[in-house]
Amino acid sequence: MKSVSIGWAKGVALCAAVGIVASCGLPKVGPNKRQIFAGSVQREGDAFVVSVNDRVTRATAVVPALGFSSHFTNAARLTSDVIRPGDVLGLTVWENVDDGLLAAEATKFTTLEEVQVDSAGYIFVPYAGRVRASGNTPEQLRESITEELEGQTPDPQVQVRRLAGDGASVSLTGAVNGQGVYPIERPTRTLATMLSQAGGVSIEPEIAQITLIRGDQSGTIWLQDLFEHPQLDIALRGGDKILVEADSRTFTALGATNAQARVPFESRDLSALEAIAQVGGLVSTASDPTGVFVLRNEPAEIANQVLGRSDLVGAQRLVYVLNLEEPNGLFMARDFVIRDQDTLYVTEAPYAQWTKTISLLVTPVGSLSSVSSAFDGG
Repeated sequence: MKSVSIGWAKGVALCAAVGIVASCGLPKVGPNKRQIFAGSVQREGDAFVVSVNDRVTRATAVVPALGFSSHFTNAARLTSDVIRPGDVLGLTVWENVDDGLLAAEATKFTTLEEVQVDSAGYIFVPYAGRVRASGNTPEQLRESITEELEGQTPDPQVQVRRLAGDGASVSLTGAVNGQGVYPIERPTRTLATMLSQAGGVSIEPEIAQITLIRGDQSGTIWLQDLFEHPQLDIALRGGDKILVEADSRTFTALGATNAQARVPFESRDLSALEAIAQVGGLVSTASDPTGVFVLRNEPAEIANQVLGRSDLVGAQRLVYVLNLEEPNGLFMARDFVIRDQDTLYVTEAPYAQWTKTISLLVTPVGSLSSVSSAFDGG
């Protein structure tokens, strides 16, 4: 009679545990496939659910177009010899007398270092006065100074050197190894050579973007394009601002992946397969390879093309479905392009819910041993 009572108690406890689990619902990482499809427009939801195929892949393969306008690419290189306001010059004057105007008796020459061209374009030279420098080459300025000094000292010899100055300089900021202000000199008159002068970039070249600001205009390019397309190595102008920064695009990974996070792009063109790999792949014991979803607000022009329509206006919510178990599923995931602000969501496999059910029943069943011991003791 006692064994019958114990068996009856175990059965009641097991049924109660199953009832509790069924009524409370199981924990999960998010909606399952059935729930996502239930939210489709076809079922009176507010999102279009689309299976990814070759046509969809082509229609959605949009990568940010970066480049310089003709305002930048058509600009000629500066003639580095032309002197501008703000430039710093070095002057040396030789005199053909023992007791010269400027030179000491022992040397017969004098050197004037760091003579800056003022905002009006002039410099001051002792005994020559104010001499216009801006707009002239060093040779033209040398002739002007020589002409002014000839009336006061016999056969003066003048040398003019153009040193670094702020008359034609650019600023480099961001992810460069040497931030600062650099003069535009003969070897550094283009964007690529100026970046080299600053020590190059300090981030991965694959994600580096270069923005050049000139007055009220700006342009942005990929660093890799700068070396693959020579026409983008544009001529610099005084006052240009060069900003180097990492690609700011991100996507969000959720669900049965090995990492749930907001993830930055690691390459210019990021596919769904690469995005999955970037977060550590799928969880082998819990993920459903047939339920890989990409959620996106799609511009109307792309949404119309994907859905074969022409009446949609404004951004549309689209859910793209990837089935990695199909024969060409991995190829589709490799070719489907992830875009900025996308959400990558992987559903759980149905058997994962059964595993959770069993694990939750372990505690009630374990407690049943205590019940049995109590009856045995009685």
